[in-house]
Amino acid sequence: MAVTAEANSVAVRGAPSTRLAYRSRSGGRPEPPPAAQISAQSASPGASVPVTESQVVDALRPVQDPELRRSIVDLGMVRTIGIDGGRVDVEVALTVPGCPMKAEIQAAVDGAVAALDGVDAVGVSFTTMTESELAELRERLHGDPAATAGTNSTYGHSEGRAVPFAEANSSTRVLLVASGKGGVGKSSVTTNLAVALAGRGKDVAVVDADVWGFSIPRMLGVSHAPTVIDEMLIPPEAHGVRCISMGFFAEEDQPVIWRGPMLHKALEQFLTDVYWDEPDYLLVDLPPGTGDISISLAGFLPTAEMYVVTTPQPAAQTVAQRAAFMAEKVNLKVHGVIENMSWFTGDDGTRYELFGAGGGSALAERLDVPLVGRVPLVPALRDGSDHGRPVAADPSTEVGAVFAEMARVLDEDMKPTKRRHRELKVI
Repeated sequence: MAVTAEANSVAVRGAPSTRLAYRSRSGGRPEPPPAAQISAQSASPGASVPVTESQVVDALRPVQDPELRRSIVDLGMVRTIGIDGGRVDVEVALTVPGCPMKAEIQAAVDGAVAALDGVDAVGVSFTTMTESELAELRERLHGDPAATAGTNSTYGHSEGRAVPFAEANSSTRVLLVASGKGGVGKSSVTTNLAVALAGRGKDVAVVDADVWGFSIPRMLGVSHAPTVIDEMLIPPEAHGVRCISMGFFAEEDQPVIWRGPMLHKALEQFLTDVYWDEPDYLLVDLPPGTGDISISLAGFLPTAEMYVVTTPQPAAQTVAQRAAFMAEKVNLKVHGVIENMSWFTGDDGTRYELFGAGGGSALAERLDVPLVGRVPLVPALRDGSDHGRPVAADPSTEVGAVFAEMARVLDEDMKPTKRRHRELKVI
């Protein structure tokens, strides 16, 4: 699946913008067989029927589409069920041809049906949903397709779908990870903190808002692009973390030469055109500095918590405070500071503070916020980021334990006192 960017509607009157357009590499979607209702085929004459259609349906109900996180029965993906003695054949309608989750779905269906008493053999076949079925599925999961953000070229997303995380009753905690300058390890901190939170059993997603220096897909080890269902993006997942990034829309060596309105529109679509399904945490990897993207996200996500990443050296700490002061100007609250590259532990067990000491503590004290954690400088952190093996996936290591503790602090000690639920609405 390839995704391209093309000029389209504008978010600011008279200014150019961008609409992310999605197309199949094959140039089109093959027309699948017509839809059919779930039905049991007649058994052979004289053969006993050890299981019933309703039993098979009940067995399949716990099986979920790995990307949509919904029962394949509720999604209408179970097309036909055939029962012939001890053999059960199930036809499943996939959302897209060449679905990357096909093998996983097949194994889950096979296992669920084979566990039924009286089933001796299971056959699983696949077809593809029709265009109308995909449109209906998207509307059921994500709302009216005509409400895509930025439909109205004059008023932008105010005339389209609202940013779900900006709603007063959203239960998702949005964490903006910022830095005053590049090179302090902000993206690696974002990636590993997300993995550590997922390790606590939380549903975690990441938006790679560093449009010019996108790196989250590589650091997470994401192996495939987002799945597209009727222009709704299903974010890929790795290490329990779902993500969206400009890295899925541009080649790794392709520069993104966009101005403010185009960046604004792309970020808006990351938040509205992607099927996030209300995660527990949404981490946003901001670009370094205090430019257009940070200002746009402050408007999109007014209840977000900002965390500033710095290194121990005074020069980095002084620059990092500018990001914090920018947050105050746009009514975002800085909740904490994370110090990266705090020390290096030699083979003899001695800690060496290669970049000085005290920068993170000094910044936290000046901003009157907690120092959430101090991350050591270890080769495994760099190697893991390059090869998609986040160190936070193994909390038994020195650096893995640091990220696990930071995740605990965020999830327990710094848990908001105000509780928000989707079921509660302010009227």
